[in-house]
Amino acid sequence: MSSSIVIALPKIEDAKKIRTILNRHGLTVASVCSSVSNALASISELDSGVLICGYKLTDAYYKDALDDLPQYFEMLLLASQRIIDEAPNSVSTVQIPMKASVLIDTVNDMLYHLERRIKKEKKKPKPRSEKEQNYISNAKRLLMEKNQMTEEEAYRHIQKCSMDSGTNMVETAQMLLMLMYDEI
Repeated sequence: MSSSIVIALPKIEDAKKIRTILNRHGLTVASVCSSVSNALASISELDSGVLICGYKLTDAYYKDALDDLPQYFEMLLLASQRIIDEAPNSVSTVQIPMKASVLIDTVNDMLYHLERRIKKEKKKPKPRSEKEQNYISNAKRLLMEKNQMTEEEAYRHIQKCSMDSGTNMVETAQMLLMLMYDEI
């Protein structure tokens, strides 16, 4: 997944200038616009990225865009110090007028941290469905009854069998249930 940049400033010429600066430093800008509605439309077609925007756009304020940003998009607000002081903590900021190097460094940092967050969340195991959880619970219960195990011992047994057999915990629990019911 590659993150994208959308620039939304009230003056489209300013947005294009920032796009040129970012492009010169190897950053790709997906779109430039002057309204929140256009920015959100562009963002809806992208997986993740950064919305660089001004305080007030042609149709709304930056906070209106912030409320509708998808999970994997972050905002960089370009504004005066007075506006920055009032910005929520979830918004990264650069004070204007700004140096190009500050903008580049901030955008690179945001993209780096966003990519790390996405990778970290993708590594998280998906939550088990109720049906899958029931297989594990039933296998634990039977192990506890038949083998006089504690709940933790039964869980560890299923976990070890799962690792030994190279199957996931749910499949292992299903196999144990079939084996134990055959013995009954």
